[in-house]
Amino acid sequence: METPGPVYISKVRIVRERGPIREAYLPVESQPIIFGTHGAVREHYGTAPGQYPDHATTLDYVVAAAAG
Repeated sequence: METPGPVYISKVRIVRERGPIREAYLPVESQPIIFGTHGAVREHYGTAPGQYPDHATTLDYVVAAAAG
């Protein structure tokens, strides 16, 4: 029996802007999604408050997707 191929392949592009700030270009979205750090995650990675703007982390998005 032949194994079927994938049903869907997500084509995503990630651009690192500076420090922890990244832009994710996702299918169908007209604007990039901005990832960064905040709170305890920011502290863990050793960036100072206000050094970079606070944004949701990639982990925040994974948790939201899994909970959805």
